[in-house]
Amino acid sequence: MTKDLRLAAEDAADLEIISAALQDAVTHVRDLAFLPSTRRFACVVNRFRWEGEGRDRKKAHERVRAGLHFENVISARARNIAQDRPDGVLNLLAIRFDELNPPSGLVTLVFSGGAEVQLEVEALEAHLSDLGLVWETPNKPEHDLD
Repeated sequence: MTKDLRLAAEDAADLEIISAALQDAVTHVRDLAFLPSTRRFACVVNRFRWEGEGRDRKKAHERVRAGLHFENVISARARNIAQDRPDGVLNLLAIRFDELNPPSGLVTLVFSGGAEVQLEVEALEAHLSDLGLVWETPNKPEHDLD
């Protein structure tokens, strides 16, 4: 049995680990939220449990509901995301951090189809936590390497 994942990031190297854990996570547009009064960006995703792969070939693949949030967010911008379509599905490919004037920088959530959310942060502080709801899925994400 795989334990719930709980990760924190305070620099680009830490964020790379969170990014790898969230590769191929899916979410709905309605599950992304910028909360300016608390300077927080939060989202809930269905995360593919990559850490459980390869142990038992007979075991089904799994997804888990997970929460991700960033603190110290000054602004948030979306690109190629139809915010008037809350049921729209987004497939998360990666999360990047580009330092501007340390410790501030830009966090970019990169989704398939050219969609992005860019967060300007005063300092990088991210938290990822599995929320406990796990289910089996017959599908394992695959990527065309060409």
